[in-house]
Amino acid sequence: MAELARLSLNLATTRVKWGALDAIEGCARAGVRWLAPWRDQLAAAGLENCVRAIRDAGLGVSSLCRGGMFPAPDRAGREAAIEDNRRAVDEAAALGARALVLVAGGLPAGSKDLAGARAMVADGIAALLPYARAGGVALALEPLHPMYAADRACINTLAQALDLCEALGPGLGVAVDVYHVWWDPDLDAGIARAGRDRLAGFHVSDWLVPTRDLLLDRGMMGDGVIELARIREKMDAAGYDGPIEVEIFSAENWWQRPPDEVVAVVKERFETCV
Repeated sequence: MAELARLSLNLATTRVKWGALDAIEGCARAGVRWLAPWRDQLAAAGLENCVRAIRDAGLGVSSLCRGGMFPAPDRAGREAAIEDNRRAVDEAAALGARALVLVAGGLPAGSKDLAGARAMVADGIAALLPYARAGGVALALEPLHPMYAADRACINTLAQALDLCEALGPGLGVAVDVYHVWWDPDLDAGIARAGRDRLAGFHVSDWLVPTRDLLLDRGMMGDGVIELARIREKMDAAGYDGPIEVEIFSAENWWQRPPDEVVAVVKERFETCV
């Protein structure tokens, strides 16, 4: 099973009851050495305040969530997305984050052109990469489950993400989130293909049966059907030895519980299920 030293709390997991500063304190209190904040949480608490608190607590930042969302109906919208992503790169650099996670974005409003949206993603990342390289920030493209292709992410398999990595070159890797890719019959091959150089992040949760809400009803590790330990072993074998983020969106369950209780369960399940 995974070593507790690799555990990172993605702050989506406690976002309802903990702000960023609360979560930093909570991680330090629980002995969790890594965390992954979201940009809206940083904005609410103040980026400089969070940077200082993380440094003072001796914590590491596994990733910043998120950049991306590149497709737009017109050039002005696409340029605005790239500019916002540059700000995200700056925030990731200030945090010392291992990577900035990119969620591609879906179809522009009114569009049915999926191939065109994917081309906009490629163009957007290509425009962002030189800035990220100059800032020393790795980009981690996260493929999302196909159910999100229209509205959140038109990059839906690890193979698609890796094709972009190979086309665009150094500085772009992938974030493997089990909730989005566990079903893929080519997952093992994709992890092996990515290898150490392109595996820039690893997120765990579980897929519940039944799932009441496809966005906001993720399961705690061990409560669903994903072969978490097997996937983690494949990641290890491919050379990934970095932090493993627990990222759970759970409006009716885990978000309603006391965050310290949630973190305690996260730690126990991480050691026994991942």
